[in-house]
Amino acid sequence: MSLPNCPSCDSDLTYEDGALLVCPMCGHEWTAAEAENAESAEAEAVIRDAVGNELQDGDTVTVIRDLKVKGSSTPIKVGTKVKNIRLLHDAPDDHDIDCKVDGFGPMKLKSSVVKKA
Repeated sequence: MSLPNCPSCDSDLTYEDGALLVCPMCGHEWTAAEAENAESAEAEAVIRDAVGNELQDGDTVTVIRDLKVKGSSTPIKVGTKVKNIRLLHDAPDDHDIDCKVDGFGPMKLKSSVVKKA
């Protein structure tokens, strides 16, 4: 059985000490259940659009409803195509797409208001 690398320093010198996994390089201790949860969390970090399609960096998406833009008198209209998106996995709010919208400039969008084109 191969033990996982240390989640703190990524060292491959981990060893078991009873129910814990220990890293001799940085001293970090964790349980096997924590390691499994971390792996499943990475797998769940997939960003999906409003209809459930998986989004990738560089995709083209279409806006599915009118979006009010702060500081602008005109909204982003339904059907507006946004090319070459960049996904933000660690966004503090729900705005997980970074992009440039023609006529509006750079902005962040929520994946729940777009669908993959």
